[in-house]
Amino acid sequence: MVNPPEGIKLIPGEIADYWLDSDGILFSYSKNPKRTVKNISENVALVRQITGGKKVPLLIYLSNSPVPDKETRRFAAEQLSNIYSAMAMVSKPGLSKFIMNILFSLKKPPIPMKSFLDDEEAKDWLKQYL
Repeated sequence: MVNPPEGIKLIPGEIADYWLDSDGILFSYSKNPKRTVKNISENVALVRQITGGKKVPLLIYLSNSPVPDKETRRFAAEQLSNIYSAMAMVSKPGLSKFIMNILFSLKKPPIPMKSFLDDEEAKDWLKQYL
């Protein structure tokens, strides 16, 4: 897990902690609880609060968490384009691909998404969506 830069205070949430950088990229430090429609809904509200309701690019540091049920996966996929302009996933090899396959096995993601092993590359890619 990559830690935030020195002096950055994370905004805590149930499924992730966040900070919004000066460029307008939202950083998400994923946590492990099982995703549910309820905690995804609360997370969407938290993200809207952090971003002032503006769609922003997301750089997410993924962690292993239990696979959500079908309804939660559908709901999460629907919510993505409401709050994010693009998503860069930083994780150990294979994890983000596994998550993408679970969430979007039947249709393509509603926003641009890409997996990275390096967060600087992820940040560079996201800058085109600012």
